Amino acid sequence: MGHGANITVTRPCWQISDADVEAILRARHNDPFAILGAHKVAQGVVIRAFAPHAEKLAALIDDGEAVALEARGGGFFEGLAQGRTAPPRYRLEASNAGGSWSFIDPYALPPVLGAMDDYLLVEGTHRLLYQRLGAHLMRLEGVDGVHFAVWAPHAARVSVVGDFNGWDGRLHQMRKRVDSGLWEIFAPDVIEGTAYKYEIISRDGRLLPLKADPVGFAGEFRPSTASLVARTDKFTWSDADYLDHRRNGEAWRQPMTILEAHLGSWRRGEGGRFLTYDELAEQLIPYAVDLGFTHLELMPISEHPLDASWGYQPIGLFAPTRRFGDPAGFARFVDKAHAAGLAIILDWVPAHFPTDVHGLAHFDGQPLYEHADPRRGFHPDWNTAIYDFGRREVAGFLAANALFWLDRYHIDGLRVDAVASMLYLDYSRNPGEWLPNPDGSNDNRDAVGFLKRFNELVYETYPGVVTLAEESTAWAGVSAPTSSGGLGFGFKWNMGFMHDTLEYMEIDPIHRRWHHDKMTFGLIYAFSENFVLPLSHDEVTHGKGSLLSKMSGDDWQMFANLRAYYGYMWGHPGKKLLFMGQEFAQRREWSEEGELDWRLLDAPAHKGVQTLIRDLNRLHRSLRALHLRDSEPGCFAWIIGDDRDQSVFAFARFGEAGDPPVVVINNFTPEPRHNYTVGLPRAGIWREILNTDATVYGGSGVGNFGSITARDVPAHGQPVSAQVTLPPLATLYFVPEA
Repeated sequence: MGHGANITVTRPCWQISDADVEAILRARHNDPFAILGAHKVAQGVVIRAFAPHAEKLAALIDDGEAVALEARGGGFFEGLAQGRTAPPRYRLEASNAGGSWSFIDPYALPPVLGAMDDYLLVEGTHRLLYQRLGAHLMRLEGVDGVHFAVWAPHAARVSVVGDFNGWDGRLHQMRKRVDSGLWEIFAPDVIEGTAYKYEIISRDGRLLPLKADPVGFAGEFRPSTASLVARTDKFTWSDADYLDHRRNGEAWRQPMTILEAHLGSWRRGEGGRFLTYDELAEQLIPYAVDLGFTHLELMPISEHPLDASWGYQPIGLFAPTRRFGDPAGFARFVDKAHAAGLAIILDWVPAHFPTDVHGLAHFDGQPLYEHADPRRGFHPDWNTAIYDFGRREVAGFLAANALFWLDRYHIDGLRVDAVASMLYLDYSRNPGEWLPNPDGSNDNRDAVGFLKRFNELVYETYPGVVTLAEESTAWAGVSAPTSSGGLGFGFKWNMGFMHDTLEYMEIDPIHRRWHHDKMTFGLIYAFSENFVLPLSHDEVTHGKGSLLSKMSGDDWQMFANLRAYYGYMWGHPGKKLLFMGQEFAQRREWSEEGELDWRLLDAPAHKGVQTLIRDLNRLHRSLRALHLRDSEPGCFAWIIGDDRDQSVFAFARFGEAGDPPVVVINNFTPEPRHNYTVGLPRAGIWREILNTDATVYGGSGVGNFGSITARDVPAHGQPVSAQVTLPPLATLYFVPEA
């Protein structure tokens, strides 16, 4: 052979090409599981592995054979176990100048997902999606580790990266399931608490920003954004009796007074730190129970990057926020609430999601979770992405998320945020900025179909759980069954009641006569839905002031107005919701940046309002007339609805036969009225069981000495009547003496 002649290297037929090696090293191979791991060949079994820090690598087979693997460069090794008829079990022994180490090759292990997972995901009916996707601690073929699975159908390559592999996307390149776009890998020896993300190469070859796990069960404390390996299937619960009782309840006939809370600003610890879930369980739950609330509604606790979003722009829909602790801490919080008889409602946000680069936006390099057309896929009010409700995998993902909270955390209710924005294609959009249906209509039929299916799933799978809609329009049948054309929610927030009545309370009493119908109009439609009367966080922020600051008059009148208003609201048909701090008349508007002004409770006026709320909740629970038939027209009758000149209202509430009625009388002027005639449903003595002007509440103490007597003088369409003293700016409750 002459000098300079080409030398051809002939490799054994069981070795792969240099091109395949290069593709593995660059993490651009379209099927790394076809290359790496153990594979049967004619001569035996070939074992291939990628160990970038190793200088030498050997496969230690379980039966004692050691197979030295040849270095092909860049950390790629391969070797032949001659004569073997099937891939063996083995560990890899690596060494370099710094020492040696051994590890189990993830490519030596089989897939965990199956064809049924592919089918159900694509069909959008995988109710237990959270049992298959995400990061799951498990034992696979005798090996402990974590199974990772993620949906990214447009990706050219997906790797899981984290603390366990130095965030090197070459080391755990995942197996693609071509029928569904799912990617999976089992990572041996990964433990609970490990931080991880997904490294994704788009179809057009771009390396995307690292993505948090859409089905991650825990996340890092902000501003860090990685997902954390966590268990949600091993909590110790003690609420079996509570859940059994819940299954048998008819929510619309039960007492429901809800305290809405933001966990980050109810109270703070020393130095302004967040309280933990356990500290909140020790403080918030007894507080809510002492005040007589039946439900605690938590503003979104799903993981979210920005405190100022209050949780309404979530990134980790399956992860309780790390701000207050780990998933087990949140489970203990719910368990303690149930032990105290307190139900937990979560605010749930399926309407939209933020476009942070580590989240769902363009997850695999193009629109996936969001609608591809920005006229349907982008929300101009909040600069957020809108889910593609017509994509079955996305609708199934959201439905599975709802069931996850009910299953893993025993949640009692889901209040769905921003339902109106889901229902209308032109919500908050100008002409030309939205995409109508083919017939020109503006209803989002995909979202409507999703909401109906969501409600059907919840009520079918978890009887006794409730769903509530924040829906601000006149959409018909929000709380009607889907079988009769409704959306299927259990309750709807009555935004009209809130707006009208608060506007009335802001008006100087001398002018209220001209706005009398703001307090009566709500009864025209009060039974068209199963309503919750909400005085929520939205009414006490963004420059709106607190509820106390909305009331007219001087300081004494503001407190009196607020007490009278609460009395009116608790007597009005509908379940009740009050945002934290308003139960003791917080003076300043709410901010998430610090805790409530608890020092106010040192002042009698504030303490009095808190005492009133406790008594109103007690009456709401103990008197069936005040809750049993909230959604039925027969529960209510006007006695006086037309005395606009004196701004007086009177109405009766009824339960079922044998339940004592309750008569509610409101005087919304600062003038006390003596010997005011009020018609009553029956003769005899009526006890004054509540007077918002009582001195214990901070009032002036004007009243009826505990009772009134109804005489046989008809009035206001009632068979009898009584002369009543109406305190200034006050509400009275009367019940007939047994």
